[in-house]
Amino acid sequence: MYSSKYLELLITELEKLPSIGLKSAQRLALHLLRVPKEDALRLADAIRAVRERVGFCSTCGNFSETDPCALCGDPRRDPRVLCVVEQPVDVLAFERTGQFGGRYHVLGGALSPLEGTSPEQLRIRELLSRLRGSEIQEVILATNPNVNGEATALYLSKLLTPLGVRVTRIARGVPMGSDLEYSDQVTLARALEGRRDVD
Repeated sequence: MYSSKYLELLITELEKLPSIGLKSAQRLALHLLRVPKEDALRLADAIRAVRERVGFCSTCGNFSETDPCALCGDPRRDPRVLCVVEQPVDVLAFERTGQFGGRYHVLGGALSPLEGTSPEQLRIRELLSRLRGSEIQEVILATNPNVNGEATALYLSKLLTPLGVRVTRIARGVPMGSDLEYSDQVTLARALEGRRDVD
């Protein structure tokens, strides 16, 4: 127990962050007390600014300060290819590769009956609206390669295929730098399914 109610309050709030337990919250709070005051206040200003100025793009569902976001408004991006992801962090992952030049659609999660996430809670209706009367020719399903992501991809493929748009799924396989002996059966099976000709 600390003698400052403000320090206790900070620890309590930090502990609410994902992956932060009591010990980590205490370390972070004490770190904020030790750094120069200006550094701590810059962090507080950054938190306030992101909460006040960052929202969601009404087109794709990604985080943005503008509506539409910079990616949706970029005329250099290919409007015929749409990559469907679960969360905004997935958009960041694809953008870091520098390999995708199309547009995105963020679902806001994945189907999970156990967690109570149904199709109505995801941005599936918005996805269907985007496809109607648009120039989109291919939808890439880039949901996570886990049970919920696979279920979401299967659900979407059954929903989208009858619309006449090409529906593809990102390839999955063995990551670079790993050994085959440590790969699980599903990963190896997917790697075999996604094989291609050697250039």
